[in-house]
Amino acid sequence: MILVTGGAGFIGANFVLDWLAQCEEGVVNLDVLSYAGNMENLATLAEDERHIFIRGDIGNSALVSELLQRYQPRAVVHFAAESHVDRSIHGPETFIQTNIVGTFRLLEAIRFYWYGLDGKPKQDFRFLHVSTDEVYGSLAKGEAAFTETHQYQPNSPYSASKAASDHLARAYHHTYGLPVLTTNCSNNYGSYQFPEKLIPLMIVNALAGKPLPVYGDGQQIRDWLYVKDHCSAIARVLEAGVPGEIYNIGGWNEKPNLEIVNSICGLLDALRPQIFGSYRSLITFVADRPGHDRRYAIDASKIEGELGWKPVETFETGIRKTVQWYLDNSSWVENVQSGAYLAWVATHYQGRVDEDSVVR
Repeated sequence: MILVTGGAGFIGANFVLDWLAQCEEGVVNLDVLSYAGNMENLATLAEDERHIFIRGDIGNSALVSELLQRYQPRAVVHFAAESHVDRSIHGPETFIQTNIVGTFRLLEAIRFYWYGLDGKPKQDFRFLHVSTDEVYGSLAKGEAAFTETHQYQPNSPYSASKAASDHLARAYHHTYGLPVLTTNCSNNYGSYQFPEKLIPLMIVNALAGKPLPVYGDGQQIRDWLYVKDHCSAIARVLEAGVPGEIYNIGGWNEKPNLEIVNSICGLLDALRPQIFGSYRSLITFVADRPGHDRRYAIDASKIEGELGWKPVETFETGIRKTVQWYLDNSSWVENVQSGAYLAWVATHYQGRVDEDSVVR
């Protein structure tokens, strides 16, 4: 069994779904269900006994310690994080508490659990810390992509909090010997992404006939990684990664934001045409956000060379699948927008929540 933190969020839920679709090993899923944690993402697992959901905070040391002792996981995959740059600008304290303090308390609980293991279970145990390319800062046009040895230069409260959590994970490996693996990924997109991020926001706004807000000149460049590719990379690092090592995970898809928005509009024009003409007419340029990094780019050569992983999806195939998913799942979008998803646990798990907030 493995323990996954933040497994009701966008990337975490995709990972849990893919993991249980591909192997029989069970998952203990710990998620506090903040605004971005959505149990609807895991609806297909409602009757799957391999999936044990616990509503709880990674900062609750007693709860984490109790879960580790109860379920004896062979690995912990740590997704739980506050992750939206705009939210971190307006309310940084939550990011400090979750991403730094929460990760610290999680590491402490895992350290004492790991110390108590013996023999092969101790030797084989892994803690996989999932992080972001934003810890590396911003690149100039033409500058070489981020490698695992790139200097950390975070520019937002979000990226600074993730950088701090990366340093904590590294320190726990080098100081205590904890078998830590760290991954730094580029911008994810795909199914179940909360519509505050660029791609789902553009899809949802376009379908509603609302403006498509593009920061500044829209030429901020990101590397785009389809979420299921990211999940397969994490599984591969967990399987074969070397403790103490960092693995950058990217999609080899550097594109400016405006190109992304135009691609979405083109797909929607073909798949869901409107009488007012092209969705591109909805594009609206707005004032840039403070400290907006100009370019991110991941060099994913290490994970390909050492672990044999590379993405399956091109941006063209991945974005088509993503747009189609949002078209096919309008009720999910409606529930997210209305806040109805927050009541999903009570409705669909009624009578199956015990005193420890465990949903089975």
